[in-house]
Amino acid sequence: MTLLRVPRWLRRGAAVVILALIVEYAVLPQLAGARKALETFSDVEPRFLVLGLVLEAASLLAYAMLTRSVLAREGRPSLWTLIRIDLTTLGVSHMLPGGAATASALRYRLQRSAGVGASEAVSAAAIQGAGSAVVLNVILWIGLLISIPTRGGNPIYGTAAAVGTLLIAAVFVGVILLTRGSERTVRVVRSVAHRAPRLSPDGAERLVRTFADRLRVLGADRLQLARATLWAAANWLLAAASLWVFLYAYGHAASVDGLLVAYGLANVLAAVPISPGGLGIIEGVLVPTLVGFGSTRAVALLGVVTWRLANFWLPIPLSAVAYLSLRTGSLRHRKLPRQRPWNDPSTINEEITT
Repeated sequence: MTLLRVPRWLRRGAAVVILALIVEYAVLPQLAGARKALETFSDVEPRFLVLGLVLEAASLLAYAMLTRSVLAREGRPSLWTLIRIDLTTLGVSHMLPGGAATASALRYRLQRSAGVGASEAVSAAAIQGAGSAVVLNVILWIGLLISIPTRGGNPIYGTAAAVGTLLIAAVFVGVILLTRGSERTVRVVRSVAHRAPRLSPDGAERLVRTFADRLRVLGADRLQLARATLWAAANWLLAAASLWVFLYAYGHAASVDGLLVAYGLANVLAAVPISPGGLGIIEGVLVPTLVGFGSTRAVALLGVVTWRLANFWLPIPLSAVAYLSLRTGSLRHRKLPRQRPWNDPSTINEEITT
């Protein structure tokens, strides 16, 4: 009798998930005082918990719409397929430290098997990630501009704002180099790829040109650009609205500036790949920041933990369902591409010639 061998990454991921569950739902509630937290929990409004879940689901839908808006129309999978691909990779990113890299690789393979070209999948993912990060930092800036004149500042606000400014500047410079100085950029990239092991100059050049072409198309189509920006903003703002509703379910109506600052700050700092999905970082930033904006500690803790149940934990089992749905449904008869370097010419040429 042969026993099923469990992959090492799955064993480690399960251990991380179990440990994090114990910390978040057994240890953290003690910090607010068990008796006080129990009293607060007994006053919760169930209808607002349902509304919070709906808003979180709407946030995931907005992200899938963002994915759809940055992909070229030709060969683009259906929205339902994109929703399941994004949900699958979201769950993977929540299971492993540095899981974003693993999730990105899986997302690439699923999109390729769904008919998206190799270079198209990579360039669209880069545009989506950079654009979404810029929108998040703009949301944080708006919250800070509203809050600081009336409530004063905090050193960590300045640090986060500075990091956001550098990110926006880097994205802006990158866009300029790719759209207006693409030939020079191609020469630099080919030179770097030629000197680096396992990097193909031809593959790197093809990717850069595809990336530049996608940026030009997006920039020329103002409607498509506006649509992508709005979906990115909707993704963040709907999740923030979900947090507000979960806090309100326990009796606290967070101010708009307090919500935007707390939410934006937590997610900007969570971009550092220390823990899966910013676990511990987001909670550690949100709770004291919300308390600083007028929430009681018990309400802030319960609201954040409940929100993270919907925002972080629920996508993990749902991602397994989504993956099984893909592999038994629309991608049933399609093999996942082998894991080859993103800039391998054979990977890209395979897509072009088929």
